[in-house]
Amino acid sequence: MQEVEACERCPRLIDHCRRVAEVKRRAYRDWDYWGKPVPSFGDPRASVLIVGLAPGAHGANRTGRMFTGDRSGDFLYRALFQTGFASQPESNSREDGLALSDVYITASVRCAPPDNKPSPEEFQNCRTYLEQELKLLKNVRVVVALGRIAFDTYLGVLKEGGIIQSRSAFPFGHNRAHEIAPGHPVLISSYHPSQQNTSTGKLTLPMLVDVFQTAKAFNTNAVIG
Repeated sequence: MQEVEACERCPRLIDHCRRVAEVKRRAYRDWDYWGKPVPSFGDPRASVLIVGLAPGAHGANRTGRMFTGDRSGDFLYRALFQTGFASQPESNSREDGLALSDVYITASVRCAPPDNKPSPEEFQNCRTYLEQELKLLKNVRVVVALGRIAFDTYLGVLKEGGIIQSRSAFPFGHNRAHEIAPGHPVLISSYHPSQQNTSTGKLTLPMLVDVFQTAKAFNTNAVIG
């Protein structure tokens, strides 16, 4: 956690996080923004790992906790609450009492990127943190990738590790389960709970709830890697 918070591998992202924290959004002008890389959050004994894209500029970059303080997080935590993974349906700050059970949340990139678009080099710089987490989280049986970018990031880790030969063998689709290889977690792809997806109806709350119901179903059968 401390290693992530102190990371300065990507100067463009660090500058953006700090600049956003200084300028702020009018609605949050009284907030003391986090303004640095955001650590992962959840149950270290989790059997379900959620991989997202990156912190929101005025969400996690403000609050210092993954998917906390923006509409994407509101949507995600409602689904986690309904499926028994979260203690409450809302997440507003690091001090709001939210606790996660059997689930751990991480991201492809730990800093809020300009226009929500990290560069290939920035993805690569941050990938080692995800690789470390995959080694440390010994109980993970299911990985839920929120969005195509998180899906591709996780498959990239598997490919570089020699676990899979090609990412093309695993097509992205909402609530689509992929059995990777014997001894490795099942991968479930999902649309990202971005405001664009939820406001247009591409992703609804019942659809996201179904994803975590699927994760629960596979959790009882998947083999720990």
